[in-house]
Amino acid sequence: MKTDTQISAKKSWAQALARPAAEFPLTQLLVKSGKIPAGLRGTLYRNGPGRLERGGMNAGHWFDGDGAILAVHFTDAGAAAVYRYVQTAGYQAEEKADKFLYSNYGMTAPGPVWLRWRKPVKNVANTSVLALPDRLLALWEAGPPHSLDLQTLETRGTDDLGSLESGYSYSAHCKRDPITGNIFNFGITQGASTKLNLYKSDSTGQIFQKATVALDGIPMIHDFVFAGKYLIFFVPPMRLKALPVLAGISSYSESFEWKPELGTQILVIDSETLSLVSRGETEPWFQWHFANGFVKEDGSVAVDFVRFADFQTNQRLKEVAAGETRTDAEGTLWRVHLNPQTGKVTAAEELLDQPCEFPTVPASEIGQDSRYIYLAMYRPDVDIVPERYGAIARLDTQSRNLTIADCGKNRYPAEPIYVPDISSEKGWIVTVIYDGNSDSSEVWIFDSDGLSREPVCQLELPGVIPLGFHGTWKSAV
Repeated sequence: MKTDTQISAKKSWAQALARPAAEFPLTQLLVKSGKIPAGLRGTLYRNGPGRLERGGMNAGHWFDGDGAILAVHFTDAGAAAVYRYVQTAGYQAEEKADKFLYSNYGMTAPGPVWLRWRKPVKNVANTSVLALPDRLLALWEAGPPHSLDLQTLETRGTDDLGSLESGYSYSAHCKRDPITGNIFNFGITQGASTKLNLYKSDSTGQIFQKATVALDGIPMIHDFVFAGKYLIFFVPPMRLKALPVLAGISSYSESFEWKPELGTQILVIDSETLSLVSRGETEPWFQWHFANGFVKEDGSVAVDFVRFADFQTNQRLKEVAAGETRTDAEGTLWRVHLNPQTGKVTAAEELLDQPCEFPTVPASEIGQDSRYIYLAMYRPDVDIVPERYGAIARLDTQSRNLTIADCGKNRYPAEPIYVPDISSEKGWIVTVIYDGNSDSSEVWIFDSDGLSREPVCQLELPGVIPLGFHGTWKSAV
């Protein structure tokens, strides 16, 4: 039985994850304050774990929850939203059984150990989204994408993008070149010799170029950066102990070993040919997410990312699923300068010394020197260990000026997404807020040049959207 002190230790963000999220049909949104900008036309898509419990059993890690997609359509008639689970095969089977059936990143399959190894890992389709001209892809780290209807979010099934081989993964952090429209992504094939599979697709999503790079052991690679002429991968010094996972004894999350003596490997790939340019090594760190990368005038490459000292961040994110975080493991924003021909780091600097995550830049500036980086951060003067991000911010990389939008007590924003105005040079920042004061969710729209001011519009959503991961914007044609 829980004591009062244990109950009170949970912060209000935990309410958003405490019960499975409820889908809702296409619903016209009420304007709570302000008005929708006339030049904001298109759709916001967001992905994240909607369900972290089944049959009285909790998921092992925040990453294990079934993916649920929010779409907010902005038209001349106002804003309307729909929220639906991705109908993966695993989700449908577990819905029918009303219990967990599969292993995942942070959990082993239920049942006797000698039967677990035969059960597949469930594709939860919960990490990010890619909006293509004719469909939306729900992306996950270790499997193929799922295709959904852009308007209704009805699941059509897995998608091989024309030539994705059976059993291969198409990771969650693809990058779109704003100049050519080409889309870059990767997947990892585990085995005796681990392979980094590289993919280049056209603007419709069709894969037209592939390549493979050998990796040492089985590392964790969550994201990479598109830097114009190059694709840059930082391979953290951690390796998977594969046998316990294959035997069903322990989960992936429990089986990664931090090995700082390996250092961080740097892979530089030519974005035109997908061939390996260089392979370097530097000091150990871990990263989940990159903000951006670009080639400087002198030919060197700058890469901006959120850097962690080690892999303790994984334990912290595991605790999110339980609704109570106790591990102090945060990252700060760094810029690394490297020589692409050698893969050697020439300089490293901390751009922002405050804990932050989910760094983004405007989609039109990916792979180029983008002045502004948008981030999720903590509210000033809060104890960050039990809390989640309660503010969003814009960092000016030239002046190092930081502009913060404090969302208020017990309010938790999602990753900030920059949206261009269709009729002017203006831009907007759109985020989804979970408000623990009223146990509700809202869409907030900020002027990108005025984040410290009140939102220009707040829209009420018909249901709670749990804290999630990544989203995208698709402009109206």
